[in-house]
Amino acid sequence: MQRGEEEVGAQQNNNGQEQDINHLRKVRREKLAELQANGQNPFEITKYDVTHHSMEVKEHFEELEGKHVVLAGRMMSKRIMGKASFCNIQDLQGNIQSYVARDSIGEEEYKAFKKMDIGDIVGLEGEVFKTKTGEISIHASAVKLLSKSLQVLPEKFHGLTDTDMRYRQRYVDLIMNPEVKDTFIKRSKIISSIRKYLDGQGFMEVETPMLVANAGGAAARPFETHFNALNEDFKLRISLELYLKRLIVGGLERVYEIGRVFRNEGLDTRHNPEFTLMELYQAYTDYNGMMDLTENMYRHVAQEVLGTTKIVYKGAEMDLGKPFERITMVDAVKKYAGVDWNEVHTLEEARAVADEHHVEYEERHKKGDILSLFFEEFAEEHLIQPTFVMDHPIEISPLTKKKPENPEYVERFEFFMNGWEMANAYSELNDPIDQRERFKAQEELLAQGDEEANTTDEDFLNALEIGMPPTGGIGFGIDRMCMLLTGAEAIRDVLLFPTMKSLGDVNKKNDVKNQAAEEMKAEPEKIDFSNVKIEPLFEEEVDFDTFSKSDFRAVKVKECVAVPKSKKLLQFTLDDGTGTDRTILSGIHAYYEPEELVGKTLIAITNLPPRKMMGIESCGMLLSAVNNLKDSEDEELHLIMVDNHIPAGAKLY
Repeated sequence: MQRGEEEVGAQQNNNGQEQDINHLRKVRREKLAELQANGQNPFEITKYDVTHHSMEVKEHFEELEGKHVVLAGRMMSKRIMGKASFCNIQDLQGNIQSYVARDSIGEEEYKAFKKMDIGDIVGLEGEVFKTKTGEISIHASAVKLLSKSLQVLPEKFHGLTDTDMRYRQRYVDLIMNPEVKDTFIKRSKIISSIRKYLDGQGFMEVETPMLVANAGGAAARPFETHFNALNEDFKLRISLELYLKRLIVGGLERVYEIGRVFRNEGLDTRHNPEFTLMELYQAYTDYNGMMDLTENMYRHVAQEVLGTTKIVYKGAEMDLGKPFERITMVDAVKKYAGVDWNEVHTLEEARAVADEHHVEYEERHKKGDILSLFFEEFAEEHLIQPTFVMDHPIEISPLTKKKPENPEYVERFEFFMNGWEMANAYSELNDPIDQRERFKAQEELLAQGDEEANTTDEDFLNALEIGMPPTGGIGFGIDRMCMLLTGAEAIRDVLLFPTMKSLGDVNKKNDVKNQAAEEMKAEPEKIDFSNVKIEPLFEEEVDFDTFSKSDFRAVKVKECVAVPKSKKLLQFTLDDGTGTDRTILSGIHAYYEPEELVGKTLIAITNLPPRKMMGIESCGMLLSAVNNLKDSEDEELHLIMVDNHIPAGAKLY
C-alpha cells in the first residue's frame, strides 16, 4: 500500500472505530455478563494484597530478581502470541511488563486472560526477571481480573489530547498522560512542604467556616446560597482573614489555614471561581516579618520539592536563592511608567496624568486607585524575578495599618513572580475605630455599585475592641505557586477538577454523555448557521465589499482572558502561523467563558487595520455565526470552530 493509501486507510479505520465504539462497549458488557453467569463477578472482589509497585521492582531489581512479587494496576496494552503473551500494567508509580504463558498460569486462566480488555484492573503475581532485550518484567504465575472496564480508553498513541475533555474527565487524563499524574503528585508535595515549614516555625493549622453571613477580607463578589434549616441567606467565603484574626485576638499567636475560597468572577488561565488560598497570621510582627517568612518559605519549598532554588517557567529563569527585590509601588510606577506620584497631590492631577498616559479610570476612583491602575498597566509585567511591591495607597487596602510617617499609604506588600501576584500581606489593622471608618468607606463604594466592596462585620469589630496585638498577615495563592513550580500553563492544569461550563448535549448532573450501549444517540440541537455576518463591534467600519476581500485564516487559541472592566470583550492570544502571537478582541463573552476556548481552532480575518478597544490593540476579527433564538427576537452568536488538525495560518478559499 502506498503512503497516500495508508493515510486514507487510517482515516477510514478511524471513522470505522468511531462508528463501532458502541459495539465495543456492548461486547465488554457481554463479557461481564458471562463472568457473572459463571460465578466470576469481578465486582464482588473486596481486596487484593499487593506487595510491590512497578518502580520499586525496577529500582531494586538486583535484590528482587527471581523473587515472587504481587502487583496490581490497569492493563494498558496486551500482545497475544499463541501460548504466550505480553501485557503492560500501570500503577501509581509507573508501568511494568509481564510475560504471561499458558503453561505457567494454566489453560483456563490463560483463556480468561485473553478475554481481558485494555483498561481492566488486574492483579498480577509472579517472579521478577529480565527479558532478552533487557526489559525488567514479571513472569506471571497468576493473573486475576479485579475490576472490569466497561468504557474504551482513548487510542494508545494519541492519548487524551483534547484539553476540554482532559479537564472534564480528569480520571482518564491521569491514566493516559503520565506527566499530568506527576504534576498532581508534585502539587501534593508542595502543600506538604509548606505545612512542614510552617509547623517548624511554630504555626498551628486551623479550620474556619466556609459558609458565612458576611463574606469579608477581600475585594471580591461572593457566591450566595440559602440555608433552609435557619431560613437564612449565607455566602461562601471569599477570604480566610477575619476568622483567623479572631483567633489572634483569642491568643493563638501563630495560625494558618490552607483551604478553598470562592469568588464569583470570570474564568481564565489564572482564575478559577474556587481556588486554594493559604492565609497565616503572626502576632507581634509586621509586614517586614511576612517578607522574611515568604522568602524563606518559597526557598525551602523549591529546594525540597524540586531540588533547586532556580526555576524556569516558559523560558524565564527565576532565582529563589538570591535576596528578593523590595520596591515601593510609587517607585515601581516611577521606574516603569516615568511618573513620580510624589508630585501628584490632588485627584484632579491624578486624573490629568491618567488621561495623558491613556489609563482608563472610573468616576468613583480616587487618587490612590489611579496609582494602582498605573502600577497594573505599566509595572506588573516587568516583575519576573521574586519582588515585594510595598506601601500601597490606603484606598485599595481597607484592612491595613497606615504608615505613621505618611497616612496616605499603608504597610502592605504584594509578592510578584513572573509578572503574577503570588501573595498579599499586611501589617494588620488592629485599631477598631479606624477599622469601622474603613468599613464605612467600603459600604459607600458598595452603594455606588462596587460589587466587590466589603461590608461591615460587627462581630469582627467587637473582636478588635477586645484587643488584637500588633500582627503580620499574608495570603498566598497556592494554585499559582503550583503553576510556577510544575511549569503548568493554566490554573486548570493544577486543579484536579476545575470549574467547567456544562455542555449542551450531556446529562447536566455530571457533564458526561450518556453512552450506554443499548441507548440510541440523541438528536443534536439544530442551529441555523446560514446567516453569517460581521461581528457587531465592526459593523459600522467594515463594508461588505471589504469583507468579501478579507484574508480568512485558521488561528489557534493559545490564551483567552476576559478584558478587565468589560462585560462583553474577550482577549484572544492567537497562533496565526506567522510565529508572532496575534491579539484579537471579540465581544463574545455573553456566550462563552474564556477557559473553554483555549486550544480551539477558529477562523479570523487577518488583514483588517488594527483597532484599539479598552486600551488594547485588536488586530483582526474572529468570525461567528448568528441564529435567532426560538420564540424570541434575540440572537445568539457562535464562534466558527474548525477541525484542530487544520494548521495555524491555513488560508480559506
